[in-house]
Amino acid sequence: MFPGIRRTLATALAATFVSLAVGAGVAAAAPADGPMFSCRSRSGDCRQPGSPPVILPEPNGAMGQEEFIAASVPGAQQSQREHGVPSSVTLAQAILESGWGKSALSTVDKNFFGMKCNGQGSYAIGCVSHNTSECTTAGQCFPTTASFRKYGSAADSFRDHGATLASLSRYAVAFQFKNDPNRFVAEMHKAGYATDPQYTVKLTGVMAKYDLYQYDLAA
Repeated sequence: MFPGIRRTLATALAATFVSLAVGAGVAAAAPADGPMFSCRSRSGDCRQPGSPPVILPEPNGAMGQEEFIAASVPGAQQSQREHGVPSSVTLAQAILESGWGKSALSTVDKNFFGMKCNGQGSYAIGCVSHNTSECTTAGQCFPTTASFRKYGSAADSFRDHGATLASLSRYAVAFQFKNDPNRFVAEMHKAGYATDPQYTVKLTGVMAKYDLYQYDLAA
């Protein structure tokens, strides 16, 4: 069983991210024992007063599961601040839709949510075709090809995901349950987010297994 990520791991994981950031050519703005991990708390504050913002590596397919979740939290929490989607929901969708960042769609095109290209939107930089699968309402799934959005960064993928959900009227009922992530998922699924009949079960299962609720920001 994968243990829940707790703030007691902050020092060890922060040191890991310093190493990752340097290896990727990214300048970290805090020491390993400093506030780098603070953005993963419920407050979501990634900086000390008067200090510059902390730059963390973006989620990618080379990361382990703990690293992937930790790297995805800032984007999920920013989406919650801007658009109201619970961070736990966004994190679970990133995990499920991208296969922990290892799918071709996420590694090549920075698309962590399977966002389709029925219009490029404000954040995508183009559209690309990928093999995928769809399911009928009867639960029969079949392979197909679809056009998906391509992003310049994982951050833009996270922002677009939240913005799209918040802008579509069919998801309005889900946003009545911003403080109830499981109900949010059920209503989002019911409104047609995914064709997989087991999508709610799968998504809430991921949320519970990895205790992603701990990253939801207080209303």
